[in-house]
Amino acid sequence: MKYIIEKNSKKPAYLQLYAQLRGDIVKGVYPPGSRLPSKRTVSEETGISTVTAEHAFALLCDEGYAEARQRSGYYVIFSRDDGFSEPPASVFGSISRPHRQISQETSFPFSVLARTMRSVISVYGESMLERTPGKGTVELREAVRQYLARSRGITADTGQIIIGAGSEYIYRLITALLGRDKAYAIETPSYQKIEQIYSLEGAVTEKLPLGPDGIDSAALWKSRADVLHISPYRSFPSGITASASKKHEYVRWAVNGGRIIIEDDFESEFTILKKSEETLFSLSPQNVIYINTFSKTVSPALRTAYAVLPKELAAEFDKKLGFYSCTVSAYIQYVLAELINSGDFERHINRVRRKKRKESGQDRLNSANI
Repeated sequence: MKYIIEKNSKKPAYLQLYAQLRGDIVKGVYPPGSRLPSKRTVSEETGISTVTAEHAFALLCDEGYAEARQRSGYYVIFSRDDGFSEPPASVFGSISRPHRQISQETSFPFSVLARTMRSVISVYGESMLERTPGKGTVELREAVRQYLARSRGITADTGQIIIGAGSEYIYRLITALLGRDKAYAIETPSYQKIEQIYSLEGAVTEKLPLGPDGIDSAALWKSRADVLHISPYRSFPSGITASASKKHEYVRWAVNGGRIIIEDDFESEFTILKKSEETLFSLSPQNVIYINTFSKTVSPALRTAYAVLPKELAAEFDKKLGFYSCTVSAYIQYVLAELINSGDFERHINRVRRKKRKESGQDRLNSANI
């Protein structure tokens, strides 16, 4: 074991250890079913506390790379096997969300939103009436770029980010960019509007059945689709979250066939995990289009979503669709940029996540007492 913790690094020690352990698991240094080094061993060899080591192992368990076994240690459950064996059940497999609408428990504080709106009017004044770039204002795209870098591990340029009036509009832009002659694979069941929009645009769709941890492996590898549209976090309406093994399988499918994945990351900010969900874009930025929206995190009334394109597709977008005007008002874009830059956006997300973790812990306690 040669794990090194840089004491002067800005990255916390537990995240450094987590990243090194995860890298070895993915590379097969620790094969499926094997036992990981103990917290005590890691602590002694790296000079960190056992509590810090435990935090790193907890993240591995949260993301589906490992599992803790009582009085035995931590064991690898991540698999690179494409042999279509029965996948492990996702910890979120039994959780479902009734609809894609905002709820009181996740609603953004209206007082903060109203204050920001007033501030934007005062600061920007008549400049809000000016025409914005086709991809969106530089202010919002830069704010999104920085937010994704620090919270989701997504590294991109502002030129790779496009702003649009809701995820449905983004779907249509992507179809125009990739081509209506492509075959688009979607999860089944899935958010109804995904299939409706592809059909409306004249694209062929192929439905791939979901298993307990994501799309069935046999169906995925038999698919002749050019594009795979997935919701890896709590896919609607099934509530299924793709495991770490499944996410890497999706990426291999795309890379091996020169295909594209559309990662529809709706609601993932509100995961109860201690670390945000791993994105497919961070695993393969050349093959993944990342989509998210402010409908859940702020309000659906703002009708604002964004996509992060691979660099080559971003250049293609400029050539092919650069004439499009942005469909979100400058005012709304400035408001969202200010919410992100001020920290109000992330404070709200963290507040909701803490509440959900607390409720989840209480639910487990109640279940244990039954």
